[in-house]
Amino acid sequence: MRVLFLVQGEGRGHLTQALSLAQILQTAGHEVIGALVGVTAERGIPAFFSEKFTAPITPVFSPGLVYNVGTNELEPVKTTLQAIQYIRPFWRSLRYVRDTINAQRPDVVVNFYEMLGGLTYALLRPAAPMVCIAHQYFAFHPNFQRPKGQWFYRQAFRLNTRLTCFGARELLALSFDKQPDEPRQRIRVVPPLLRQEITELKPTPGDFLLAYVTQPGLRVELLKAHRQRPDIRIDGFHAEATGPDQVVDETLTYHAIDGRRFLDFMVRCKAIVTTAGFESVCEAAYLGKPALMIPQPNHFEQACNAIDGQRAGVGIASDRFDLEQLLAYLPKYDVDLSERFRAWHAQGYFLFLAALNRAASSRTRSNSSGGFFWTRVRQLLRS
Repeated sequence: MRVLFLVQGEGRGHLTQALSLAQILQTAGHEVIGALVGVTAERGIPAFFSEKFTAPITPVFSPGLVYNVGTNELEPVKTTLQAIQYIRPFWRSLRYVRDTINAQRPDVVVNFYEMLGGLTYALLRPAAPMVCIAHQYFAFHPNFQRPKGQWFYRQAFRLNTRLTCFGARELLALSFDKQPDEPRQRIRVVPPLLRQEITELKPTPGDFLLAYVTQPGLRVELLKAHRQRPDIRIDGFHAEATGPDQVVDETLTYHAIDGRRFLDFMVRCKAIVTTAGFESVCEAAYLGKPALMIPQPNHFEQACNAIDGQRAGVGIASDRFDLEQLLAYLPKYDVDLSERFRAWHAQGYFLFLAALNRAASSRTRSNSSGGFFWTRVRQLLRS
């Protein structure tokens, strides 16, 4: 089976998932023939992906999310206006994706939440079947947990998610735990895709808290929490640290962002404080480290992740760096959760391969019946 990837380049999560699936496919004897990665003028392809992904990588322009420079809040209105501003280069990208798929003739295209994929299949109808993979598709599942209110952000999130998956055979919804499939929404619930480095680690009990902070406001809260409880050792990774080990005092040390060192600290920590990105919380759960999940302001997806993660027992959701809340939660953390999480993760190898094989084998049938996308449109019109 020959597989082509489409990957959203925003953040690390989708790129890491693509690396993980590539490892699964290659282990099973299949070929990943390349990756089209959505980029902007300000955001290129990260080195960690280009160094480890063994197939050809092609950057393709795709409008990204807009965040407030001072607060790191997601700004949906500016994101929408920017997308409208770049409509012409975006259209050229859609045609490039279509032409690449038709020229390379993969057996299946795997889309990691890149809007180029859904809109290309909606408007230009490439020949190869597409499967979409992301935790965001779990938002269409009846068991998904959502924050109250936030109507505007909820609708914007649902619209963006729909735009990524038009024409997909199946939506593989990454989940913290096993849930029933939802055939009416084309959803199959699957385990997280974790990088191989995580599965090879051996966690040990720890006596310090590990913090990964990207928001300026969250760093202020971290320092405030430290002053309230100076007896608790905290190691914090953030982008503005002046060196590998910036010692503030005896129990607080900042570290420059370094993926390998961060994993070393995660293995040895007591618990982790982080934004509610799905990937990082899953890595902590695999290693048996409870998480205090603090969504970025106005980031509806992360707000959902925090609530859903709390439901699954991987940690506790909060809107601020509440050290007392985390310390009170630690004795209640289910120490057996890591084993259940690992068992769920282990099922992924077979579930992902089965989904891609289903899509590839259905190609002939769908072509003879006029194409899956238009079949799906007719179904929606009748419902």
